[in-house]
Amino acid sequence: MQARRQLVVFYSRSGFTRLLARALAEGLGADLEELKDTRKRSGLIGYLRCGWESTFQRLTPLQPISVEPKDYDLVLVGTPVWNAGVSSPVRSFLVHHGVRCKNVAFFCTYGGSGSERAFRQMAAACGKAPVATLAVRDKEINGPVQRDRIAQLTRQLEAAAARSLTGAASRAERQND
Repeated sequence: MQARRQLVVFYSRSGFTRLLARALAEGLGADLEELKDTRKRSGLIGYLRCGWESTFQRLTPLQPISVEPKDYDLVLVGTPVWNAGVSSPVRSFLVHHGVRCKNVAFFCTYGGSGSERAFRQMAAACGKAPVATLAVRDKEINGPVQRDRIAQLTRQLEAAAARSLTGAASRAERQND
């Protein structure tokens, strides 16, 4: 059986999502692509801009990515939670590239709350339901909770892949009948 090609795409302002994305990519043997925003997000003004853009579901210009998401069987998309929602760089990626993704899974890092709302916004932005999700609090990064949740996500992804293969085999059998 051919190995599934997986891509981890993420945006990170403070570094928490980057740490989780790297751990996921390493654990899954996936390619890694960091989204690069063209807007300044440092300092108080940058922080306030992040919250405003998330609240009003704004898009932001991104630097071009170096991979083609449609070439992957699964694209795992990661975001920090901003004001209980998805970050504008990830929203922009999903709006522009999500429709070309065969399958998606979502992950996020957050300090307070909003992970479920962020996942709903991500699904709406790309028009696809995720095969799995993972939410990790900032304070849990690089700890046992993160490792347990990554293991749980890996099991969810394996189950989704098995369902996909079973469904493809069933469709092929019906076509041959």
